[in-house]
Amino acid sequence: MSKKETTNPKEVRNQNYETKKMNNLEKSNKKKDKGLPWWVEFLFVQIGLPDKLLIKILKAKKQSKEFIKNENKSLITLFFVITTLAYFYPVIKHTKNKLDCEVIARNYIIKNKNTIGINNREIRMLSTNFCYGGEEIYEIENLKN
Repeated sequence: MSKKETTNPKEVRNQNYETKKMNNLEKSNKKKDKGLPWWVEFLFVQIGLPDKLLIKILKAKKQSKEFIKNENKSLITLFFVITTLAYFYPVIKHTKNKLDCEVIARNYIIKNKNTIGINNREIRMLSTNFCYGGEEIYEIENLKN
């Protein structure tokens, strides 16, 4: 007859505890051996910037991460608003330049051309035409001639 091997539950627990402890030590050693980030290595080890600056940078980094985590909704809203303004800025700029050109062309037409018998709508039409490269303005008689 063969004897069954009996295992003591305390021994199994102790073995499991020891293996877990060894695994944790190996993991912590890997974390310790990880090394410094490249920018810390470069700025503070190679160049030799003061350690106080590193402390301030790391503190600001931590605060910014917390701020982003806490204010996520407002940051997304701000990003959306900035993106919308950046998207429409070329349209707004083109419209402003067009209106400025029309005003300058209108003043030029009134000052240098014979505008007797031409109403304001026609002057506006001529100034718009002139801004877009039209040549109808040259068909109006000059005041000097």
